[in-house]
Amino acid sequence: MDAENSEFPYRRVVVTGGAGFLGRFVVDKLKSFPDVEVVVPRSRDYNLIQGDQVKRLLADVEPDMVMHLAAVVGGIGHNQKNPGRFFYDNLMMGTQLIEQSRLSGVKKFVAIGTVCAYPKFTPVPFKEDDLWNGYPEETNAPYGLAKKMMLVQAQAYRAQYGFNAIFLLPANLYGPGDNFDLETSHVIPALIRKCVEARRAGATSIDAWGSGNVSREFLYVEDCAEGVLRAAQLYDESDPVNLGNGREVLIKDLVETVARLAGFTGEIKWQAGKPDGQPRRQLDTSRAYEKFGFQAKTSFEDGLRKTIDWFEASLDREAALPQTVAKYSP
Repeated sequence: MDAENSEFPYRRVVVTGGAGFLGRFVVDKLKSFPDVEVVVPRSRDYNLIQGDQVKRLLADVEPDMVMHLAAVVGGIGHNQKNPGRFFYDNLMMGTQLIEQSRLSGVKKFVAIGTVCAYPKFTPVPFKEDDLWNGYPEETNAPYGLAKKMMLVQAQAYRAQYGFNAIFLLPANLYGPGDNFDLETSHVIPALIRKCVEARRAGATSIDAWGSGNVSREFLYVEDCAEGVLRAAQLYDESDPVNLGNGREVLIKDLVETVARLAGFTGEIKWQAGKPDGQPRRQLDTSRAYEKFGFQAKTSFEDGLRKTIDWFEASLDREAALPQTVAKYSP
């Protein structure tokens, strides 16, 4: 079955986090199917941490499928500042949504996990079967474990109730529309902002978090959305599935690449006292290809160029906005 040329098998789909970074791309792809109605719940209308509001959402919409992309998330620093909130909010959202979806007769539930769920010292490349062979890296363990509980719940509900829930593990995402707030962003948008703003300001140096000697795998957001959609259409099994491109990138190399593509030629000052997080990350992506034919298409440099261009354009749009001038009476 070719996911790109087939009808989508579910008619009414709730996408939590559908207005977010990954969610916008998933929703756009879903809307390309003419018979699919997509509902994106907003936090002002439904607080997904509270079971009664999740129940009300599902009663209001009566979806065939729920795709749970919403998350309370941030970079290493934000994880360090909010471990309790990240654990509770993410745990309760996932738990309530899966339980109420089962009770309301949802036909399929797609749970989006996180690569942070893997043990700190997982052998590279990360295989899904290694998911329980150790404790996650400490700075993001509360977030990673809260998300991993959706896998436990999904497998338990499939075994006891026959509830069709799947669990996907994306690599670190990046792309246009990412969060570029330096307080809460992940590494790529933070670096892009620092390099672009430093170049525009004529600054001679930027700070880079950690030692630069750890590695990550990065997946372009539109590729991830395609993987999520393929799994939603074609995958109906209990085993978790990685979504990535299988490429390991050293953070030092990432910083140099972003600086080069962004036109920043100054000094990079490494903040070695800051935590690096997990030592290495690279996913084994063979299961996604075998089970539903997903393979990432966007090269790393192409994805970075598109992301940098988007951020530069957003700065230009912001600069072009009329400035509000305060007027004072004498």
